[in-house]
Amino acid sequence: MKEEVKKIIDIMNQRFVSHPWHGIELGEKAPAIVNAYIEITPADAIKYEIDKPSGHIMVDRPQKLSNHMPCLYGFVPKTYCDTKVASFANEKTGRTNIVGDGDPLDICVLSERGFNHTNILCEAKVIGGFRMLDGGEADDKIIAVLKGDQAYGDINDISEMPKLVIDRVRHFFLTYKDLDGAGKNVEITHVYGKEEAFEVIKLASEDYTAKYGDVNESLVEALLAAVK
Repeated sequence: MKEEVKKIIDIMNQRFVSHPWHGIELGEKAPAIVNAYIEITPADAIKYEIDKPSGHIMVDRPQKLSNHMPCLYGFVPKTYCDTKVASFANEKTGRTNIVGDGDPLDICVLSERGFNHTNILCEAKVIGGFRMLDGGEADDKIIAVLKGDQAYGDINDISEMPKLVIDRVRHFFLTYKDLDGAGKNVEITHVYGKEEAFEVIKLASEDYTAKYGDVNESLVEALLAAVK
């Protein structure tokens, strides 16, 4: 019976679009190369983000300042910033009061190509990250390059990226909330390399599993229970 139920789920996966957060895999080569779901492009004057229950892209707010997102921006599927990510941030900063922000792990994907729409998936090669704290919550930003990008595709670590490019991304996150005063609560304590980024992704994946488990397995169990 279990194999028959799994076959039904496979058919359902072919028939319906997967939820961007829960239905798409982290990636076969994770954490080195991960799937990234893109919510915002550098051309967007609107801050979009995923509506967690439905999986649709929703308008969060118009960007309040003149500076725009300097890269492709989204999240890594099947990740969650909770106790393990927060504990790692506490360890690295020497603090004890950091908590997870309860969101998927954010990712910034650098590319020399322009993109004209969001709601897309791309493969992103992880090169580092920012340890960002927003109101005392761990809000890490993984930094990656678009796989195969002609300008940045051969870069393997954030230390190899031109400093101006990283400074531009860093400046955006430190200032994008300044208009309403919320920027005072945002800090970036560290810019870290790929090995530390790999660990953050691993911990965020573990936090996701602890919170949500294996979605397909949960569906199998629910269907089996329903037909008993």
